[in-house]
Amino acid sequence: MKARLVHVSLSRQRLTLRVGEGVRLECPVSTARNGAGERYGSECTPRGWHRIRVRIGAGCPPNTVFVGRRPTGERYTPELRRRHPGRDWVLTRILWLSGLEPGRNRGGEVDTLRRHIYLHGCPDEDELGAPGSHGCVRLRNADMIRLFDEVRVGDRVFIEE
Repeated sequence: MKARLVHVSLSRQRLTLRVGEGVRLECPVSTARNGAGERYGSECTPRGWHRIRVRIGAGCPPNTVFVGRRPTGERYTPELRRRHPGRDWVLTRILWLSGLEPGRNRGGEVDTLRRHIYLHGCPDEDELGAPGSHGCVRLRNADMIRLFDEVRVGDRVFIEE
């Protein structure tokens, strides 16, 4: 089996999935509006080496709404957004990350898993290619489905400035 690596560039606001020597997916993302950082409560995107700890949402239809990593039974629409203007929309699929670097993104006040940092789908009308999230990495729903279908628990994710 060929090695898979997800690379997220904060400066370029791009995600690249490499499988073996080839690029399988490259797409725009939106990372934290507060920039890069690892501290709990910072709403920053953590840097460094991570792994996919949990895959959530297999088989759910596009635009499935998740709250607390559970599907709510809702499907996102602009009307639903108007009724819930303060929601941070986590849609379609979730890849929950766990840090691999003790003291940097694993353990204590810098633990990526405990901070609930994900790669996840977002509303298609949301701006990508510019920071805007609360710390997670947002993707278009179609890109999120493609990524989710390609990766497995344990695959590496590298997030760099």
